[in-house]
Amino acid sequence: MEDNDSMMMRILEEPLTTISTANFLRLDKQTEIRSNERYLSGYKLQPTNSQFFSSSFSPSPHPLPPSPSFIGLGMDSFTEPTRLGDTDSLEDVRAAVQKVEAEIAGKGIKLTGRVIHLCHYLPIVASLSQPSNAAPSLNKNNEVNTSDDPNVPSTSIIPPTPLSPPATPPAKPVDTPSAQPANLRLSDALGATATKEEESPVDGGKQWSLGVRHGHAAMISGIRSLSATHEQLIIGWPGDIYSSAPFPSASTPTATSPTPSSSFSSPYSQATGTDTKIPLNKLGEGEKKKLEEAIEGYKVKEDDPDDEKPLSLVPVWLEDGVAHGHYDGYCKTTLWPLFHYLLWQDVATEYASADKFWVDYETTNRMFAEKLKEVWREGDLVWVHDYHLLLVPRMIRAMIPEAYVGLFVHTPFPSSEVFRCLPRRKEILDGMLGANLVCFQTYSYSRHFTSSCVRVCGYETTSNGIDNQGHVTAIKHCPVGVDAERVARDTTRPGIQPKLEALRALYQDKKIIVGRDKLDVVKGVVQKLRAFEKLLHDYPEWIGNVVLIQVTSPALTDSPKLERQVSEIVSQINGEYGSLDFIPVHHYHQTIKKDEFYALLSVADLGVITPLRDGMNTTSMEFVIAQDKTKKSPLVLSEFMGISNNMSEALLVNPWNLGDVAAAMNSALVMPVEERERRHNTLHQIVTTHTSHTWAAILVKMLLSQVDTHGMAKSTPFLSRDGLEEKYLNAKKRLFLFDYDGTLAPIVKTPSMAIPSEQTLEALGHLTGDPKNLVYIISGRDQEFLEMHLGHFKNLGMSAEHGGFIREAGEEGWTNFTEKLDMDWMGEVLEIFKYYTERTTGSHIETKKSSITWHYRASDPEWGQFQCRQCQDLLENNLVHKRPIEVLVGKKNLEVRPIAVNKGEIVKRILYQNPDAEFVFCAGDDKTDEDMFRALLFTSGTGKLVMEPPLAVTLAAEGATPKPGPVDLAITRETIFTTAVGHSTKKTLAKWHVTSPQEVVENMLHLVERGKDVKSNL
Repeated sequence: MEDNDSMMMRILEEPLTTISTANFLRLDKQTEIRSNERYLSGYKLQPTNSQFFSSSFSPSPHPLPPSPSFIGLGMDSFTEPTRLGDTDSLEDVRAAVQKVEAEIAGKGIKLTGRVIHLCHYLPIVASLSQPSNAAPSLNKNNEVNTSDDPNVPSTSIIPPTPLSPPATPPAKPVDTPSAQPANLRLSDALGATATKEEESPVDGGKQWSLGVRHGHAAMISGIRSLSATHEQLIIGWPGDIYSSAPFPSASTPTATSPTPSSSFSSPYSQATGTDTKIPLNKLGEGEKKKLEEAIEGYKVKEDDPDDEKPLSLVPVWLEDGVAHGHYDGYCKTTLWPLFHYLLWQDVATEYASADKFWVDYETTNRMFAEKLKEVWREGDLVWVHDYHLLLVPRMIRAMIPEAYVGLFVHTPFPSSEVFRCLPRRKEILDGMLGANLVCFQTYSYSRHFTSSCVRVCGYETTSNGIDNQGHVTAIKHCPVGVDAERVARDTTRPGIQPKLEALRALYQDKKIIVGRDKLDVVKGVVQKLRAFEKLLHDYPEWIGNVVLIQVTSPALTDSPKLERQVSEIVSQINGEYGSLDFIPVHHYHQTIKKDEFYALLSVADLGVITPLRDGMNTTSMEFVIAQDKTKKSPLVLSEFMGISNNMSEALLVNPWNLGDVAAAMNSALVMPVEERERRHNTLHQIVTTHTSHTWAAILVKMLLSQVDTHGMAKSTPFLSRDGLEEKYLNAKKRLFLFDYDGTLAPIVKTPSMAIPSEQTLEALGHLTGDPKNLVYIISGRDQEFLEMHLGHFKNLGMSAEHGGFIREAGEEGWTNFTEKLDMDWMGEVLEIFKYYTERTTGSHIETKKSSITWHYRASDPEWGQFQCRQCQDLLENNLVHKRPIEVLVGKKNLEVRPIAVNKGEIVKRILYQNPDAEFVFCAGDDKTDEDMFRALLFTSGTGKLVMEPPLAVTLAAEGATPKPGPVDLAITRETIFTTAVGHSTKKTLAKWHVTSPQEVVENMLHLVERGKDVKSNL
């Protein structure tokens, strides 16, 4: 008996015209199984098993290669691809960057060699200072007087050194019993003395002092490293400005106390000793100017050669209410929880509205974009960093269409089912898609983003990225590293060794497990403590022999409930498993100094970093580097960290599974020395190769690779209304050629609901009422739809089914251009479309007289697009070369039509029959409309325009004499206005663009009104 595979190949080797419906449907079960296998396996062909789906209806038994449009988009594959450059050295990446730049320069594209970074914070802390013996001047509201008058003294402080984001004030002792004093500090245990952060006063006795802002060290280090090859400029908010005026205490408000400018205030906005925040509206323009001058010449003085390289800083001045509404409000109470799989009400202490601070977020993003516009030069590369500025790329695109813009998202990006909960989801996604390139920490985050764009906004993916109204945004991933050289130098600081010895003496003969996290809900501190408790319970031999040193630095906002919970768990573990001479858990809730931090990492026998959700965690990489000269201890990491895929030699665990985490701790503690060293050496190679410097260089290379692609080097200008008006008024005869869907009416989910608006009908009525105008609708719609909605305009010409039929202005009958064509192929295509319709819920078939279309707009967007490409492959590789047809991929549809019928042929016919037209306006929005633009291109020659008889004319005149010949046209290239509806960077043959159907209609109404004005003045 013939097996299934043999039966398939026998049927497929039959001539196409002899394949019966019965034979086709006999393959139904096998094909469905193999189709699903291909979809779920990431569109990877398997021998024999998946052969049919690529080679159906083909005489060739060889499978087709996978469609390039599926590579790297994350929509169809759940396995992370190998990303090039992970093992390249910094020198190799820089050499590759130079090669790409040389290729771009060879094409005549300008590059300035400058990279502009937009970051929420500048990497400096600024304070207003004065001579120490001068008294501060206060106004009647007890605010610092910052007048430009030189006779008015300024103030002087040593400012606090905030983290980025700013840390909360020191944690208050919780009212629960503990086995250790609530106010114990790690420095007390180590016998360390406090040191003051160094501040760099501005030279020359000026009134500004600048210091280093801590936080985002990896990002800033990477940016600084680029100074070796490119000029660097950072645009950011300078943060709150402080002075030392003796303001009234925040705890005892008086009638003269200043009123806060926002419901949100920085943790440092209240008086701290004698340090007081200066409201921005009280800071004079002179002080701002002097600060900008001070920043311009500022250099960070640390023991790192990169810090001596030029780095320009440009401040963005934000009003206090806007700045804190943006950061403390929308960023930290809406976006940050969402990106870590929490909703805003999950972290709020009272009713929370996700839109409460949206206006502040939007305003801040606009101010950043406007500041970029001030400093931008043609040929600059622009990188926007993180979730604080997600709207900026789209704003830049609107202000500077030709800019090369990349967006790097440092945080995780959630799945589409979580992200779609955000009320402003479309605004955020559209803002991000304004970039030429969006880059994430991991492949899974990029896949989540792609899925959100497809499922939430309905955008389509292509081989180059995500298509948003013609602008294609590439999607890539590249994890951030640490500055390995600086970390290695820091681990040799002289203050570390004494602290390391103190820790060894303190915990002699005990294994030391170290954890260091911020105390917020996503860092998994509670789960880690429970897992350690599980370790002591399941492996009692460790009682008295292992200690957990857990350092929790304060988070942005205090969480008394979480602090109390952690303290209770610590007390419970210490009470149950501790003794007079043994405390299992040592918890320090504080921000520790660098020497203490590296001493902890160096002395550890095991590092445990198990957040519930995290993007890039530098502690794990710093642990590996610190351990290189000590014990080479293993590392337990959460699989929900962004860097977990890169650090596969660590012990990866699910932090919710306490038993597995405890077992991993035990395995790590008893791990043989050889295995420890092997794992450590592999991790060390990864951490020291893919550093923050390599990451930054790769970002530059990625953005350069987008230059001169997807229309970046050529931006279609916005339609000039003045030029349009001038040519319109001067013409004696005018042609208007409009597509319908997406041009005169917006795209809707249900095609039958795309009815013309009142404004559209008004514009068409006025245009067709002018005897100088000849107006045509050239659509893919059928005759019935066009007549139903537009048939009452007697002077309106209409072409249906992409040029298959035409009704001339003033006539009632339709001319069929497909009468003499072979249409037998429609039955075969219909059978194939039925097959995919049965397997794609929500799809349907639209059969017209000259074409047939498969729609999948109402189906699952990812599955629908996958099935569309499968069907397209099947048709193009097995049917198109045997029949006179072509396959068109539209917006959520797949259409098959005769090859001799298209919109371009109809446009040629209309123009050929109206050679005296002196003005042409042609508008469309999708790929089928490019045929119209191509017909009106006239690229050859510089003299009078001449047109040969088009195919539609020659077919109609077949057998007639004399045969039609070429005609001279009255139009010139300057009087042809081909206009694409969509983004300015949309790849199109049109000379102009508008962004929406509404703008097309508004321009037509404007021409009508101007025509009336001219007539009334005659």
